[in-house]
Amino acid sequence: MPRDLAGAKEERWGLVAVAGICSFLAMFDMSVVTVAVPDIASGFGVPVHLAQWAVLGYQLPVVALLLPAGRWLDRAPLRPVALGALAGFGLCGAVAAAAPVAAVLIGARLLQGACGAVLFVLMPLLAVRAVRPEMRGRAMSVPATLGPLGAVIGPALGGVLLDHWGWRAVLLVKLPLCALAWWVAHRGLPSAGRPTAPGRAERRDAALTGTAVGALLLGLTFTEGWVGPVLCGIALVTGVVWARTDGGRGVREALRTARTGGVHGAVLALAAAFAAVHFLLAVHLQRAEGVSASATGLALLGFPAAMAVAGPVGGRLADRYGARPVAVAGAALVAMGFGLLATAGAWPPLQVGWRMAVAGLGMGLYGGPAQLMVLEAVGPERMATAGSTVQLARSAGFALGPAAATALGSLGGGARTGPVLATAAALLTAALLLRGTVRRDTVRRGTAKRGAASANGGSTPPS
Repeated sequence: MPRDLAGAKEERWGLVAVAGICSFLAMFDMSVVTVAVPDIASGFGVPVHLAQWAVLGYQLPVVALLLPAGRWLDRAPLRPVALGALAGFGLCGAVAAAAPVAAVLIGARLLQGACGAVLFVLMPLLAVRAVRPEMRGRAMSVPATLGPLGAVIGPALGGVLLDHWGWRAVLLVKLPLCALAWWVAHRGLPSAGRPTAPGRAERRDAALTGTAVGALLLGLTFTEGWVGPVLCGIALVTGVVWARTDGGRGVREALRTARTGGVHGAVLALAAAFAAVHFLLAVHLQRAEGVSASATGLALLGFPAAMAVAGPVGGRLADRYGARPVAVAGAALVAMGFGLLATAGAWPPLQVGWRMAVAGLGMGLYGGPAQLMVLEAVGPERMATAGSTVQLARSAGFALGPAAATALGSLGGGARTGPVLATAAALLTAALLLRGTVRRDTVRRGTAKRGAASANGGSTPPS
């Protein structure tokens, strides 16, 4: 365990709360500004596609810098990094809210996204290092629950703020939480040395991953003509180049050594499933079923409400029975909820709501234990890298889900296609996690047999 928390003799639940706030803030800011894009465009007198960079300007550095930030935080002390990232996140939010022109707003959002990437990586580190190992399930359930809640609550709260106080209030709403998290971190994190600046390797990784992610995001916005495929090709080539650098090899080595590729695939699949269903339901209920926006919001609220209830339960169960079986059970429950939705004869809001609540219960059970599995599979020296890869998988899932749903719609897929595919994704998630269990148990049994054989002079004991 790093020096900055190695001397802790008791649980520091205040730091777990900071981890939860970091997760909430980073995910909340990914979604809350989306509803304000038209008003930002009108306020500055710019086209909507330019105002959209108030959203993309944040998302791009968040996703692009996750892996370099993880590599850097493997060797950086937590206290100055956490305080600097929280202060920078809040300051950039204030600058964006007071921006006199669109260029200042976009620039502030780019810098805020860089701070957001650090918050994403800090979140699991603070949670697992603030408590004893036998309490890590409960600790990880806090940020694993609050992050998705921030993503879901963002558009709803943003709409209320937009209607009453305008788009600048949307950018200011999280500042009190930033100040609270900074104060708790300042009091709770022990003193540590000054962090070394990111080295040339981290800067190169950031440039390559930033180019790849930026080209991919832009490529997905061009659905016609040759521009989109060319940009996606640039993203692919740049990604391959990054994979051959020390940073790419380090990430691959961490995944291979810890044998967590299946868990990462599970995280991505389930995040994409949730995002796709949430997007499709919001559109279908209002356009095809004629349901009001408020009734649609209440129907979809069943998912985060149930997730908030189940998250702490999942953490306690993980501490008692292990992270993997709880994560598998949660993924199976998500599949049940989406399956019930896919096979429902009609979709009135009440019927949608309780089925989404079933899926939310499963997601609450699954979220914290799944991330804990990855962190516990690596050594302390690579915990930040592992945390960054999990966050990248989840962020990629949230981004790819609505894009996949839109593509299905353009190909003629009905609204039920989303829940059907989400059910399949949740079942795949359970299978990936369960397959990891079988392989892990097989390795453990093989190791035990080899040890017994050595003790018996080379003869293998019967199974």
